Amino acid sequence: MSDDIDEAIDWQGHEISCSGCAHEQLSAAGGCKLRHACVQDRYARRIDRFFNWNPALANDYVRHPHFEVRAIAAKHASPFYLPPLLDDPEETVRWNAARRLPKRLVLRLRHDPHREVRIRIATVLDPEDLMPMMMDDDYYVRLVVARRIVPSVLGRMMGDPEAEVRRVVARRIPSDWLLGMISDPDARVRLEIAERLAPDLLTAMRRDADWRVRHEVASRIPLGELAELARDEDPLVQEMARGRLENRSGAAMEKPA
Repeated sequence: MSDDIDEAIDWQGHEISCSGCAHEQLSAAGGCKLRHACVQDRYARRIDRFFNWNPALANDYVRHPHFEVRAIAAKHASPFYLPPLLDDPEETVRWNAARRLPKRLVLRLRHDPHREVRIRIATVLDPEDLMPMMMDDDYYVRLVVARRIVPSVLGRMMGDPEAEVRRVVARRIPSDWLLGMISDPDARVRLEIAERLAPDLLTAMRRDADWRVRHEVASRIPLGELAELARDEDPLVQEMARGRLENRSGAAMEKPA
């Protein structure tokens, strides 16, 4: 297999030559190959292939000036060489180091300046370690946290400024907190709440501004509360409510004397 790019240029733009390279003997033995598996090359695929062939050499490259080399070396180097990389200026290097280190060492990356690092950290930390990230500036970080953190602490995220985060919260909070979100400004959030509320609590949402919420209410509210919804301005809500009422009437008429 060969690369499509027929050039051998290093990260500084200079042409690469095996002559005089520190790995000249390795190349002669087939341990690396120009334009294919070369740590000096500027193309990440070739650097990656070099370390796949020679993982034992990764320790020597965790401080290389080219970030691609450091990032790929971090995938193979001994974990004892990785802690300093948590302070690397490049986010890819920091993450590749973090993913191989004990979680206690990477907790500080919960406040990493780069959102991609924080997102990835939020996916791997234990749920109990996510609380400091509940108020992260980035909505997607908070979304990941809302999906993974223990439900018993989600009360702090019920008022999150992002509707998608609140939708996840609405799906996961303990059921006795649901009424606290029935007035959410986003109809999609309220629909999530309506779908989880016990039927006897749905009365509080029978006049919701969104027909989808009222339709859900009409489908499960106790029959004695359906009269108002049977006169709803939305025909689908009316149909649901009237259908349930008619079914009740029909069932009553069929009962034997």
